[in-house]
Amino acid sequence: MRRDVSELTNKLDIEKISSLLSIPEHNITGALKRKTLQYVHGKQELFRFDKPVSSVEGGTALFLEPFKAIRGFPKISRTLMLYPALLKHFSSCRKVAVEEKMNGYNVRVALIGDKVVALTRGGFICPYTTEKVNYLLRRDFFHDHPDLVLCGEMVGPDSPYVPKTFYNIESLDFFTFDVRKINSGAPMSVMERRKLMDEYGIRSVHLYGEFEVGKAHEAITDIIKSFGNTLREGVVIKDPEMILPPVKYTSSLSNCADLKYAFEFYNDFGRDFFFGRVCREAFQSVEWDENEESITKRCRELGESILLPMISTIKKKKAGERIAENVQLRVKNLKTIAEFEDYLRLLGVDAVFGHPEKIGDEYLVRIRKIHQSTNDKTETILGGQMWS
Repeated sequence: MRRDVSELTNKLDIEKISSLLSIPEHNITGALKRKTLQYVHGKQELFRFDKPVSSVEGGTALFLEPFKAIRGFPKISRTLMLYPALLKHFSSCRKVAVEEKMNGYNVRVALIGDKVVALTRGGFICPYTTEKVNYLLRRDFFHDHPDLVLCGEMVGPDSPYVPKTFYNIESLDFFTFDVRKINSGAPMSVMERRKLMDEYGIRSVHLYGEFEVGKAHEAITDIIKSFGNTLREGVVIKDPEMILPPVKYTSSLSNCADLKYAFEFYNDFGRDFFFGRVCREAFQSVEWDENEESITKRCRELGESILLPMISTIKKKKAGERIAENVQLRVKNLKTIAEFEDYLRLLGVDAVFGHPEKIGDEYLVRIRKIHQSTNDKTETILGGQMWS
């Protein structure tokens, strides 16, 4: 039975939460009033921070039973000019560790009570991802280390968020890029974390190596260029001891792929995606000292990534098609599909689920996610409405 939200809110121990999160009590009561701290109904009841509050990251999940916090994953700053940025940011480090930034979706996995759950960046428990990690990850890790949170990337074609086929993964897999303490969010050092993951057979993102700060930009440039025509996203550059926050750097092809996706659904994503990625392209071109031919090629690829998907979308709508994104899930338990439908409704996502197809001991389900804003905007403009 669904419990009364106001009753739950009134029963929250604000003093205890304040102590757990190390923020003033008035920040918590203020967040409740503004609905920045929101109740989420589910199998495991929790409150989530929709946005950052004081030192608490957005996406932080506050579980009631047992009482604990899974801190939101910190936002990672992006460097546009590698050499000066790394010298400035990592001035107190002798070396930096460089790991791959994989192209998937960010999840945090932790033991809550007797259940291993997977939280999305927003602080929701995703039933599909939770099923996956319970098959992919050894449960004894969480029993041996109940105070740790695995932060990682879910990657593969059977993704409801970011389906990718170029990693040679059959369905969906989990790659750890960080391990943090429950409640405090304190990170583990890079090599300690990688050693611990190896002990439990848990996959980690690829480590390219440790490089002297003054020469790291050369190594990273070579790494990015070595991606060639693949859609590998980029790298994350870290203080090996994780005292300083990491920074990230992405490839041009990844930027263009993001734009291509965003402008297919231009009224849902396009504006948010556009400006930052164009800036990345400009600064990377200058830092790499590109010649006129390379600059022209970069401009052409950038322009095509924006215009071609938009043109395709407009033509589809003109022909009477409904603008939608096709994704697929692969589950062992059909109940997970029903729970995922409820989850998408909670997020306000309009989706049409196909009939499950039996494949071995699993079920494949195809989903059409409707991008209503792009549908509506395109239809009205084709009907003569002005752009405002």
